[in-house]
Amino acid sequence: MEEHKDTSGNGDTSNTPFVLLASLRVKPDRLEEYLELAEKTDTAVKESEPGMLLHTFDADPSDPCAFTWTEVYENDAALIAHLNNPKLDEYLKGHEEMGDSLEVEIYGALAEDTIKFLNDSGIQWKHHCTRFGFFDKFSARKI
Repeated sequence: MEEHKDTSGNGDTSNTPFVLLASLRVKPDRLEEYLELAEKTDTAVKESEPGMLLHTFDADPSDPCAFTWTEVYENDAALIAHLNNPKLDEYLKGHEEMGDSLEVEIYGALAEDTIKFLNDSGIQWKHHCTRFGFFDKFSARKI
C-alpha cells in the first residue's frame, strides 16, 4: 500500500474541510438489498455524525449497479469519527458480501496524524493533496 503524505504546505490542516468520494459497484443480484443497507447507513450517519456536512449516495447514469458516496467532512476529527462509527462497520461488512469494488479518494488537505490513521486502517485510498484554493465557513450540524 502506498504511503500518503500531506504536501500542501498549509501547516496545521486538521481543521479544514475536505471531500471524500467512494466509488463502488454492486453485484447485480444483490442490488435491492444493497440499496436498503446504504439507505440505513445514510440515516445512521445523519443521526450520529454532526461533522458530516454532506453525505449522498449518487447513482451512475450509465450503470445501474455503480454508485458514489459523496462526503464532505468538517475536519479530520469528523472523518475519524465516521470511520469509527459502528454503523459503518455494518455497511463495510455488507459491502464485502454484496459489492464488487470500492475505490476511496480524498480531495483536500489532511493532517499527518490522519494520513497515518488512514494508512494503518487497511482502507485502500488515494489522496489528492490541495495545492491552493479556499473554503468558506463550514459548521457542524446540530443533532
